[in-house]
Amino acid sequence: MQYRWPINGVLGGTILWMVLLVPQASWPKEERSTPVLRGVNGALRGIVKARTQAVLYSQIQGRIGQIPVKEGQRFEKGAAMVEIDCEKYRAELAGALADHEAKDKTFRNNKELTALNAVSTLELEISEAEVKKAAASIRLAELNVRSCHIAAPFSGRVVAVLVNEYENVFPNDKLLSLLDDSSLEIELVLPSSTLGWLKRKSPFTCTIDETRREYTARVKEIGANVDPASQTIKVIGTFGSLPADVLAGMSGTAHFPSGPP
Repeated sequence: MQYRWPINGVLGGTILWMVLLVPQASWPKEERSTPVLRGVNGALRGIVKARTQAVLYSQIQGRIGQIPVKEGQRFEKGAAMVEIDCEKYRAELAGALADHEAKDKTFRNNKELTALNAVSTLELEISEAEVKKAAASIRLAELNVRSCHIAAPFSGRVVAVLVNEYENVFPNDKLLSLLDDSSLEIELVLPSSTLGWLKRKSPFTCTIDETRREYTARVKEIGANVDPASQTIKVIGTFGSLPADVLAGMSGTAHFPSGPP
């Protein structure tokens, strides 16, 4: 005859005892989402960012005529970045100028005739309004012509070229992504408890993962508010001297010697 152990008997007690012997560290822990990655001895993680960066957009519709820059290329402020075929907009400007000239002559003629009571005051005012409207059309046409030539708003490097030559673009289409690599900063997210000792211009060191080198830095700005969910605050630091081998997007470990032990 086969005998079965009751679950609440010896076998049940054995299973319970085995469960109690499992170390607590092997139990699954609830995952926590926090932007703060702590190291040892007060070290924290940070990322290098460019203080000045921009994405250039098209303001007009047209065909890309030329993109004289490539990804990674350096450029100076005011350099040509994108050229859009502008024949259509130059023609519109010429038409706006001719229309303004005709309406301005009509206004001047009506002004002379009004002095002779040959034209009513209403006709004079309407012709004057037509001149102002034509002048506004000129300004709009001039703006479109200037938008055919897109220049660099600052000196820096090309992050990405988002269109190709000969493609047709429309207003608000992305063209280029740029950054100024002469103004790199270190963005840190620190526990709010550091506000007890952290000050502007506090010195710290930052070891960049990619270069494996340590750089001196200082706190430039401390965030205006604490995130109540993670109890953290954003801190911006600047390098003591701009390192030639550090690029935006690199990350590393920051250490504050002035922090509590």
